[in-house]
Amino acid sequence: MISNWIDELPSLRDLDEETKSALRRAAVRVNLPQGKTVFRPGDACVQFPLIVSGSIRVQRVTESGREIVLYRVTANETCILTIAALLATECYSAEAITETEVVAYVLKAAPFKGLMNQSSGFRSLVFEGYSRRITTLMSKIEELICTRIDVRLAERLLELMGANHCIGTTQQALAADLGTAREVIGRMLNSFERSGWVKLSRGAIEIRDASALSMLIDGKRD
Repeated sequence: MISNWIDELPSLRDLDEETKSALRRAAVRVNLPQGKTVFRPGDACVQFPLIVSGSIRVQRVTESGREIVLYRVTANETCILTIAALLATECYSAEAITETEVVAYVLKAAPFKGLMNQSSGFRSLVFEGYSRRITTLMSKIEELICTRIDVRLAERLLELMGANHCIGTTQQALAADLGTAREVIGRMLNSFERSGWVKLSRGAIEIRDASALSMLIDGKRD
């Protein structure tokens, strides 16, 4: 039931009943298909999403056309660009695209700001999410600066590896995740394949030696 959707999000369960009632009155359910552009650079920010299920990729596209994934927003998480844009009444500086089908409840700007002013619980929820996301971004920046690309690629491959040791992805997608060029990822994957660690095919990667990738991660972080 729509009246119970708040129970699906752990971060909302402890809010006071007045705030929950306000959310039920103001929030509108939306269903977004996979591959939907949620916002683009320059778009005005007019609503705050509460994600129930699915994943949204937030990324920047450089002048040269390179995509760099900043973060992903999944169930029970918040988007810091949306929060910043709503509070400062500014436009977006990046783009967001659904990676899967997404179910969310959205608050228009006016009720969002009203709850921020009136509900300490909602305000804490928003700023705690903002703080966690900033910490994640700082960690990603540190990785970009301090961790070698072969190590970061090995980590990402193991994160994506399924039960059958196969990953359905592209070199472009991996490059965007890791903040580098597709050509760099291509060279690294070819090196991994020559070593017998992976097997490459069109749009897919098979992990042949996960232990070797783990050893690379554990032993070559300098």
